[in-house]
Amino acid sequence: MKRRICLPALTLIAASLAASSVSAATPGNDPAALAKVRDTAMQSDYAYQRLEDLTDLVGPRLSGSAGAAAAVTQVADELRKLGARVTLQPVKVPHWVRGAETCEVVDYKGRPAGVTQKVVLTALGGSGATPAAGITAEVIVVRSFEELKARAAEVKGRIVLFDVPFDQNMADRGLAGNAYGQAVAFRGAGPRMAAEMGAQAALVRAVGGAAYRIVHTGATNLPEGKRIPAAAITIEDSMLIARLSKRGPVRLHLTLTPQILPDADSYNVIADWPGTDKADEIVLVSGHLDSWDLATGANDDASGVVSAMGVIDTLRKLDYRPRRTIRVVAWMNEENGGRGGRGYNDAYKSTAEKHFAAYEDDSGSGRPFGLRAGVGLQSAKLMAPLQAALYPIGAGAFRREDVIASGDLHELETSGVPSFEPWIDSANYFNYHHTPADTFDKVDPDNLRRHTAVMATTAWFLANMDQQIGRSNVAVPVTAAPAAAAK
Repeated sequence: MKRRICLPALTLIAASLAASSVSAATPGNDPAALAKVRDTAMQSDYAYQRLEDLTDLVGPRLSGSAGAAAAVTQVADELRKLGARVTLQPVKVPHWVRGAETCEVVDYKGRPAGVTQKVVLTALGGSGATPAAGITAEVIVVRSFEELKARAAEVKGRIVLFDVPFDQNMADRGLAGNAYGQAVAFRGAGPRMAAEMGAQAALVRAVGGAAYRIVHTGATNLPEGKRIPAAAITIEDSMLIARLSKRGPVRLHLTLTPQILPDADSYNVIADWPGTDKADEIVLVSGHLDSWDLATGANDDASGVVSAMGVIDTLRKLDYRPRRTIRVVAWMNEENGGRGGRGYNDAYKSTAEKHFAAYEDDSGSGRPFGLRAGVGLQSAKLMAPLQAALYPIGAGAFRREDVIASGDLHELETSGVPSFEPWIDSANYFNYHHTPADTFDKVDPDNLRRHTAVMATTAWFLANMDQQIGRSNVAVPVTAAPAAAAK
C-alpha cells in the first residue's frame, strides 16, 4: 500500500535532511570521532610547548603586574594564530606588591649571647605593612581557632603564629583538597581574627606537604582598616618557634613592607571556536592566567590555560567544527580577587542559559583519572559514551557531585551552568602550590597531554550532545565556594 506524504511530513523530512547535512560536516559523538579527538591530543606536545612559552618567557603573573599583561598578549596572539575568534574582556584587578620581608628570632630562653635565628617567610596577599624598621614583639603560638579565642587576653600587642600542619596523609589518600581546606582556613581567617583581638602581626604555617623550608603564599581576608602584617612561614620555622615557646617567651623582629596600589586594568582572554547549527550555545573550557609572584605558576595554573588552548589546537588539526561553540577562557585574577570570573558572569548573566556547560582545569598537572561533574543524577547517565572514550587513556572514572565549586566557575555554576573539572591525582600538588618551586620542570609532559586529551574529548562530546544536560539550579553554599583566600 502506498503512503501519502502530507506537507507537515515533507517539512519534517526537509528538517531531517538538513540535520543530516550538519552531521555529515560534523562527525559528532560517534566513538571514532571521540577517539580521534582523544588520540590527536595525546600525540601532541602543543600544550607543553605553550607552557614553556608562558612560564619561561613571561614568568610570574600576579594581577596588575607586567607579567600578567604580557601573558594576556602572548595567549591572545597564539589563539588568534590558531584561527579562533579572540576578544579581550576588560577587568579591573587588585594590584598588590610585596616589598621587604625579613624575620628573626631575637630572644628566647637559653639563647646564647649574640645569637639570632633567621625565619624564612613571605607576605600573604593583602597583608598590611610594618614600619620600615620593622617591629619586635612576643609570639603567641596557637593550633586552633578555639585556642586563639580561649587565649584572647594574651593576644594584644603580640604576634600570633598559627602552627597548624597540612595533613599529608589525607593528601596521599586522594583527599588533598580536604587537607588543604582544613589548613588554609587559618591563612584566610586567622590574620583577620588576630587583628580584631589587637595582634601586631600574624604568621601562618606553610599550607603544603613539602618540608623543604619553602614558603607557600596566598591571599588572606584582611579588611581595610585592619590590615596587620601577615606572612606565611616555613613548616620548619613554625615548628622551631613552637618548640622554643615551650621553653619560655619568644620574641621576633619582623619586617614586611607590601603595598596596595590602585586597581589595575587587565583582561580575560576569550577565544571562540564557532559552532554550526547550535553556535549560540557555549561549551566553556578554561584555566586561570594569573599566578602568584614567587614562581612561574606552572601548575597553578599555566597548565590549565595551555590545556584549554590545546582543545582548539586539536580541533584545528582535525578540521572539526562542533555543533555548539567551544569557548576558551583564560581567567584573570583568580588568585587574589576572583574578579575575572565575576566580571564574566556579570557580562553574560542575561544569557547564562546559553552556556551549555563549563569546564575548568585548576588543580595542578597531576595525572587525570577522569571527571568530576556538577550534574543531576539523570544527566550523569548521559556521560557513558564520554567515559568509554576516555577509558583507553586511563581517564574513564566519573564522579557526580551536587556542587563542583571551581573558583572561576562559581558564579556560572550558581546561575545553573553544569560544571566539570578533571579528577586529578593531587597527592603532590601542594608541595609546589603557591611556592617558589612551581616551575616548568615540575610538569610531566605525558600528564599534560592527558589533561589536554580529557578536556578536548569532553568539550567535543558536550558540544555535540543531542540531549540536554539540564540546568544545575544549585544554590552554592558560601562554605562551598572557594573564595580568593581559600586559593
